[in-house]
Amino acid sequence: MTDASAPVSLPVTSAEIERLLPHRYPFLLVDRVVEFEKDKRVLAYKNVSYNEPFFTGHFPGHPVMPGVLVVEALAQAGGLLTQLSRDPGAGDGQTFYLVKVDNAKFSRMVVPGDRLELDVELRRRIRNMAQYVGVARVDGEQVACAEILCAAATKD
Repeated sequence: MTDASAPVSLPVTSAEIERLLPHRYPFLLVDRVVEFEKDKRVLAYKNVSYNEPFFTGHFPGHPVMPGVLVVEALAQAGGLLTQLSRDPGAGDGQTFYLVKVDNAKFSRMVVPGDRLELDVELRRRIRNMAQYVGVARVDGEQVACAEILCAAATKD
């Protein structure tokens, strides 16, 4: 576990991501954070492997990462932005849940071997909600974008 008072050290690796997010394999869709601006922006990566469980049925002989999972990866990157932006020593009493997706657009398929670049900006934070704008790219080319709203719930 890292020192809560320490500044964010880049890259943020998978072990630290697992400390920050509740997701686990096979649903953890962020492998690394490479850029971070507190309360503003994060750039994260998802390495898309042929071994991903969803490729078994989507689609046999022509594997394509489901668009809904690309949006989920953007939402997880937004969650990392929020978690990394928290004040040092802040309690761990909230989990953020995806509650709304607007203006999702898909412009290219994501396939095995791609490195999905997840560029997410915090548009605004209101009470227990955060609104993000995310763009997913492969090799610098946009593959998807969406506006995402997440809401916090207190852990029991």
